[in-house]
Amino acid sequence: MSNIFKKGVSLPVVIIIILVVIVVGSVIYFSTRQALPICGDGLCNGTETCCSCHTDCQACPPPTEYKNLIRVFCPLSNQGVTSSLSITGEARGYWFFEATFPIKLLDKNGNIIAQSFAQAQGEWMTEDFVPFSAEINFTVSETQNGTLILEKDNPSDLPENADELQIPVILKKSEGLTQTIKLYYYNPQLDKYDSGNILCSRQGLVAVERQIPATITPIQDAIKLLITGPLTAAEKSQGITTEYPLEGFSLKGASLNNGVLALEFEDPNNKSGGGSCRVGILWFQIEATAKQFPEVQSVRFLPEELFQP
Repeated sequence: MSNIFKKGVSLPVVIIIILVVIVVGSVIYFSTRQALPICGDGLCNGTETCCSCHTDCQACPPPTEYKNLIRVFCPLSNQGVTSSLSITGEARGYWFFEATFPIKLLDKNGNIIAQSFAQAQGEWMTEDFVPFSAEINFTVSETQNGTLILEKDNPSDLPENADELQIPVILKKSEGLTQTIKLYYYNPQLDKYDSGNILCSRQGLVAVERQIPATITPIQDAIKLLITGPLTAAEKSQGITTEYPLEGFSLKGASLNNGVLALEFEDPNNKSGGGSCRVGILWFQIEATAKQFPEVQSVRFLPEELFQP
């Protein structure tokens, strides 16, 4: 620097030269480096879908892909999951039927501990990829390996049309406070006339206990868990049954006023309808599950067209 001043170069000129070097260097650096993906609202750079439960958004993890038919962005393979599991991805339109496909969650012994349906987030009658999302609520008494299964919807029930993607996950025991709730299912053996015919009454309802995380919305949590139909193998062996889950059927919201619980559901495929015996039992299950909470005196369903024979 002293040699520069000896040659008559002034201080302002030196400062300008330094600033020019810094600016040019910065332009070269930022124009050649790879942009880091930004994870926000599930998007990375607006082109790739981030796993919503992936905390390091400096790099989008690759999806779990199967035969170029279905891709799952969340959960990741061998990821630890707890309680309420959100599932996002995309699948070819023919993986769906009526905009849904079944999802099951298995414990370490292969027992189904939760099941639900993934819902298409766009027009599904296409051969292109269609985004989907789903949510499964589960509880386990200990941390263990599990398997998430995303089944190709197969209304024909023909084996040659069946297909599925299996993703290994780690089912984590929920930390913190929990509470015991009852889910009401149905045993037809307890609900018969002397002649042996089915009564289709509340007499056949059977309560099974579940541990769920303590939240400020236990009634909604119980209903949501009920309609996923998570019966264990032992409960099924006792004759306990359920027709839940129903394709596309989900709880939108709930409100409690003067003991009257209003439950609003979505049923885009009209799966809550049917014969009077079937819809009665579906109704009774939700009603009994809700009424275990002492503040609930009666239950109202919205829209009123639900559970109609």
